[in-house]
Amino acid sequence: MFRRNPVQNFIRTFVRLLIVIPLWLLLVWPDFLGSHYEPGMDTVWSIVKTIAILWFAGVFAKMFYILPQWQRVVLLRLGRSVGARGPGFFLIPPFIYSVARILDIRITTYEVKATKTLTKDNIPIDVTAAVELEIEDPEKAAIDVQNYWKTTEWASMEALKSTIGSNDLRPLLSETERIAAELKKGIDSAASDFGVNVRAVRITDVGTPPSLVEELAVIARAERAAKAKKIQAKAEEIVAVSLAEASRTLEQQPNAMELRQIQALLDISKEESSMVIVYPMSGMMGQQIAAAAAGNQAKKKPKVHPTVFAEE
Repeated sequence: MFRRNPVQNFIRTFVRLLIVIPLWLLLVWPDFLGSHYEPGMDTVWSIVKTIAILWFAGVFAKMFYILPQWQRVVLLRLGRSVGARGPGFFLIPPFIYSVARILDIRITTYEVKATKTLTKDNIPIDVTAAVELEIEDPEKAAIDVQNYWKTTEWASMEALKSTIGSNDLRPLLSETERIAAELKKGIDSAASDFGVNVRAVRITDVGTPPSLVEELAVIARAERAAKAKKIQAKAEEIVAVSLAEASRTLEQQPNAMELRQIQALLDISKEESSMVIVYPMSGMMGQQIAAAAAGNQAKKKPKVHPTVFAEE
């Protein structure tokens, strides 16, 4: 207590000395100076008075309390709770008032584990969760429960096992935020009865058997492959619809096909080692020129893309 609250310890020590020294000098010291002093009964009586002075100084000094910001003291008046006091400086009269408990209301984090717990689909797993809590009502935490910390820990363990048993393995692995919210709700409903508020619950680890991990990996790969095929089929369907719509548009415009052929010609001309020969569709001379050019380039094996345009 001295290390945790040195200011309170200093004030109590100062008050004890402030009471003991004057009273001892006033009540005990004259006995040693009197002419009728006898070492027998007078010494015993002096010791008794010294002990009484020390007791009175200790009782009076314990009236002074200085609590830091994170502590609260729960008081009893003739055995009945009268609420909490603190922080800061205050006095508690002795004999009528007593201290039930001094509580630390800072946020506390502890770890709860559930080992070899069966899920809804009968798979044994190990789950570890971190629980953050704080004392919301110091009076309830001190009066309504003997050990709020142990009670909260057991409530957390029970809620964790219940949450695991009501969910399949896959949600426990992928939907940790939802599982943590359900777990927090279950712990908070039990902890609120004794003045404890559960601030947050986090799933830190979910341990599964190695063989099950391999099976889940195979299933995941199969699902990804199936999804990729669906996406590819959907893309091909979109392309087919677009091509059909484009063909209808070209069919409705008289000169659209000629423009499309020119665009195709430009695309072909960008390729290396390609020869493009343009000639009229019904022109014999153009066909002869194309055939002669193709024959001359046969030795070089070029890529020949004859493009036919219809005469207007």
